[in-house]
Amino acid sequence: MKRTLVPALLIVGVAVLGACSNTQEPAHDMSTMSSPAAEQSPDASTQFNDADVEFAQMMIPHHQQAVEMSDLITDKSGIDPRVLDLAAQIKEAQAPEIEQLTQWLEQWGAPVPESGSMDSMGSMDHGSMNGMMSADDMEALEDASGAEAGRLFLSQMISHHQGAIAMAQTEVDEGQNPDAIAMAESIVDTQQAEISTMTDLLAQQ
Repeated sequence: MKRTLVPALLIVGVAVLGACSNTQEPAHDMSTMSSPAAEQSPDASTQFNDADVEFAQMMIPHHQQAVEMSDLITDKSGIDPRVLDLAAQIKEAQAPEIEQLTQWLEQWGAPVPESGSMDSMGSMDHGSMNGMMSADDMEALEDASGAEAGRLFLSQMISHHQGAIAMAQTEVDEGQNPDAIAMAESIVDTQQAEISTMTDLLAQQ
């Protein structure tokens, strides 16, 4: 009896070890299967299409002109303080976005609009460039004073914002880069709210 018991125990031990090794292998296989998927996840900065590039290239001079308009009204006297606060708010929001848009274009290997390029765009009819002011529009704002300047700034900026919203909505609908789309969504929300504020202010001027 003792002689037959030992081989039987050995057989059971081998079977148990074999079962343990089989239960560990699937876990090992799953870990190796999941790693390639993680490695293939692309960085957000590499995800872009023509709509993203066009959005950035057009929004840079558009924002630059909004900043210039805000600077023009801020330098004047006799302006409603609420208009001045709004101008400062617009500049504070759009200046950092210009920097971010520029960085994206550089990452994508796309041309960055020159800072002076908005002058040539401004020379076009403002309706043809998504709310961009013409050179005559900018000159009129520069020459205006007091309450007249405040009213002109508000009416011009409403049109300017409407153009930006249209551009941003195109990016939301057609863009691919998640960060650019997020900025476009923010532009739509922010500038729609600012249009509402400016419309109310304009009615009170």
